Amino acid sequence: MENVPRYPAPSSTRRVEDVIDRSRFITTVGPAATVEDARRFLDRVREEFPDATHNCWAYVIGPPGDTSRVGMSDAGEPHGTAGRPMLAVLLRSGIGDVVAVVTRYYGGRNLGKGGLVRAYSGGVKSALDGLPLVEQMRAEGLRVALDYPDEAPLRNLLPDFEAKILTATHGTAVSFTLELPSDRVDDFVLAVSGLTNGRARVTKVDDTTGPDL
Repeated sequence: MENVPRYPAPSSTRRVEDVIDRSRFITTVGPAATVEDARRFLDRVREEFPDATHNCWAYVIGPPGDTSRVGMSDAGEPHGTAGRPMLAVLLRSGIGDVVAVVTRYYGGRNLGKGGLVRAYSGGVKSALDGLPLVEQMRAEGLRVALDYPDEAPLRNLLPDFEAKILTATHGTAVSFTLELPSDRVDDFVLAVSGLTNGRARVTKVDDTTGPDL
């Protein structure tokens, strides 16, 4: 899966409800930037509906369509009738970092496998329709070491690349730890090199012993 530096993700929670053949389906979708976020989201819904027949769920962590960190559960429904169709909707939605829980109160009538698939997938589709979104940004950390005369020009350069200073150290030279969008890193490194005539040393934060970028 290609790394997607920017993508839409939920900015808040949305809930829809439907009654199908006397069964009540309550679908709740919201943001989940980590697997732990998704689990906490599920726990909150379970606590809200402790007497529900089922709380089926699915999540996609990361960019839209990325299957490296996904999860799903039928939560007691027949195999493949809830979690998998819910996950399929999330993967096709164009939205990342998202979790969905469908709470069912059984109404006394069996819907059949096809009916369950339609109910669970349809609930997620309805909840995603109109879900408030925010642009999620993949950030990368850089360390920049430079001479004192280059400090002010570098600071002036940062807004152009949406870069922010995490730490600043002043010793024999100036050292900054920066965070900026991953899709701006290459251009930023070139700009810093040009700004300092190649004097600045730029490395990834997690690669302090490696070569310059």
